[in-house]
Amino acid sequence: MGLELCVLLLVLGGLPLQVTSTARSFSIDYTNNCFRKDGVPFRYISGSIHYFRIPPAYWKDRLLKMYMSGLNAVQVYVPWNYHEPLPGMYDFAGDRDLEGFLDLVAELGLLVILRPGPYICAEWEMGGLPFWLLARPDIVLRTTHPDFLQAVDAWLAVLLPKIRPRLYHNGGNIITVQVENEYGSYYACDYDYLRHLLSVFRTHLGEEVVLFTTDGLKDSELRCGTLQGLYATVDFGPGVNMTQAFERQRQHEPKGPLVNSEYYTGWLDYWGEPHSTSSAEEVAQGLQKILEVGANINMYMFQGGTNFAYWSGADYKKIYNPITTSYDYDAPLSEAGDPTAKAYAIRAVIGKFQALPAGPMPPPTPKFAYGYVSLPQRVNLLDILGLLSPLQPIRSPIPLTFETVSQAHGFILYRTLLPHDILVPALLSVPNNGVHDLAYVLLNGQYKGTLERDKVSGLEMIGWAGDVLDLLVENMGHINFGANVSDFKGLIHNVTLDSFTLSDWFIYPLDIDAAVAHAWPPAVPTRRGTTGPAFYTGTFTTPGINWDTYVKLPGWTKVLQSLARLRIMSFCH
Repeated sequence: MGLELCVLLLVLGGLPLQVTSTARSFSIDYTNNCFRKDGVPFRYISGSIHYFRIPPAYWKDRLLKMYMSGLNAVQVYVPWNYHEPLPGMYDFAGDRDLEGFLDLVAELGLLVILRPGPYICAEWEMGGLPFWLLARPDIVLRTTHPDFLQAVDAWLAVLLPKIRPRLYHNGGNIITVQVENEYGSYYACDYDYLRHLLSVFRTHLGEEVVLFTTDGLKDSELRCGTLQGLYATVDFGPGVNMTQAFERQRQHEPKGPLVNSEYYTGWLDYWGEPHSTSSAEEVAQGLQKILEVGANINMYMFQGGTNFAYWSGADYKKIYNPITTSYDYDAPLSEAGDPTAKAYAIRAVIGKFQALPAGPMPPPTPKFAYGYVSLPQRVNLLDILGLLSPLQPIRSPIPLTFETVSQAHGFILYRTLLPHDILVPALLSVPNNGVHDLAYVLLNGQYKGTLERDKVSGLEMIGWAGDVLDLLVENMGHINFGANVSDFKGLIHNVTLDSFTLSDWFIYPLDIDAAVAHAWPPAVPTRRGTTGPAFYTGTFTTPGINWDTYVKLPGWTKVLQSLARLRIMSFCH
């Protein structure tokens, strides 16, 4: 099957084109296989940027670098869980100021391809879905399950009215809006769910806006991810046969513009694996081929940024793979926002197809090496348990999940007493892979080892009746892609010593952020030692320079970092 090219030449018969506010439009031309903007054939060259992974002070810098790279649009996800952390509690301020970010995009003359979900993937915590949905244990996510639809409808009734006045035909700069995301990769294949979303989006946004879907190239992905009334687009990287890829789109959209909604400029990283990289030359060559056939393209990512706090997600591909704090993605702009060789290679290719903005690329942000920082204060976590979990512990005969006790992220300490003497080593385990995701095991405050999902299933130990057994369980990120079941966190099954089931648990949800922000350093004796969970504190003085920097921790194994009482990074191995 041949590729049908977008006709970018418009003959006006010598009549001048006058575009007024009343003439603003963005639509699909099924005759000439292209988009039309204000009646004129249009092709977007876009890049993905995530406002939630970049400090607001740098939003404009990153957008300006994207503009100077030759892009005419940006693609933006909206993570539901970032804006509705608890049911009915909405937050669009500060780091979450979506409308402020969109205003900056408009100031720079860039268009927006918006991806509001409700599911976004994005290697983000639970794919953007709020953890509190799992407080209903029988809920079936991304389907017509009544509890899920009720929550989705309430969220979209808040978000989409903010979007409507920003649509292009209403005077804004949003040209297209995606419904769901890569739904064909999900097991449910619930067309009624997609129909419901289509109806909700049309109700809130109107009939004129272009709504679309994005899916991979497999038959099953395009079959289950597409729906009449939603324009079907595809995603693929530079190593894929472009002709065959667009032929797959043509099987579902015989007419209309060719669109690669996610052209991968790099890839994500998993804990314990090398940093993913891709060739700038290969990415640039693939981009040129796509532009040569007149296709529209979004480069995913153009800047990746950072998974601050606990927002990194996890993939599930036979085993659980948590995603790193860094979301550098080997993108054209680095995690720090600096132009790379890949950015300049992309800019050179774009310059062959359209005029580039005049002027140089903005420089990298300044960096400074502040030197070594001594950490003389060491406080054992167990010594400040009352500060980290100020309420009375929850008592339960069985372990309770994070979701059951409304703990969104971070850590829970599970405590019980050994019921009898263990003179011969017994296997401590949580059957059926029941540690979600990493448990630090302590007996009478002494660190004994770890249990880890899909990796370390048991730990031998001895002890005496009445000894205090603690399991400090870390949530390393709800699954954002690849699983067909809900990803509950904590100890999701009973804990056993050989065949004996342990019971009578004291459960301490930890609020480390609150403790660090309001009562640090704690007034407890500093302890010596090098093993087990503990807090290390030190100070350093900046020489009148507040520039970006990197933190290096040679020889450390697992770290939660705070700076100036504001936690800046999550975990690093």
